[in-house]
Amino acid sequence: MQKIYTVIAAGGLGKRLKNFRDSNTTKMLLKINKESMISKQLNQLISWNLENFIIVTNPTYDNLIREDIEKKFPNINIEYVIQNEQLGVAHALLQAENFVPKNAKILYILGDNFFQFNPLSNLDTLSSNAFIFLKNVDNPQEFGVVELVDNKVKSIEEKPSNPKSNFIAVGLYMFDSKCFEYIKSIKKSDRGEYEITSLIEKYLINENLDYAFTNGWWVDAGTPDAIETIENLL
Repeated sequence: MQKIYTVIAAGGLGKRLKNFRDSNTTKMLLKINKESMISKQLNQLISWNLENFIIVTNPTYDNLIREDIEKKFPNINIEYVIQNEQLGVAHALLQAENFVPKNAKILYILGDNFFQFNPLSNLDTLSSNAFIFLKNVDNPQEFGVVELVDNKVKSIEEKPSNPKSNFIAVGLYMFDSKCFEYIKSIKKSDRGEYEITSLIEKYLINENLDYAFTNGWWVDAGTPDAIETIENLL
């Protein structure tokens, strides 16, 4: 069985949460029911029986994130890597390249995404070159929108003004190790970032891309309202 390396994107500055609860720290250290968001995330992933963690941080808060994690998870195998420039979600994933063997699978999760149930349960995510997880939402224009035709992914578009569907890719992805070379080949978007949707498009064109819909609730805890929602759910 292929080994899975779990990469957590934890380098975002959380601009939508600036001054929330008088906090000027990274959102990964914001408290959710008295525990940091990054600790909540690790607890979630450990409950999914995952290991071999790689956490992508930023230069400003790297030490604080490490201290927070090492106090609570002293016996967990974790590597840390710094994303020196905030150049997008795909760029953050690229920082983990040196820690992932060529024949491994990468489970990539955005650190502020939480799920009611383990999306990996009863799914053969390892047989595909890439696997994405979808949700039907009322505000698709705020996410990467997926168009399905005949039960297959036809297109994916980042934050479109006129979404082709209400299906969005949540912040959880499975890739093979070819993802790093694909990231190096994509161009910055109009907003100056290397988008995860651009990486998924590479797999859509060149590889085997599969998907599944997630069951139960899913929260992207990137806003004050979402933080309060997740506190009531966890």
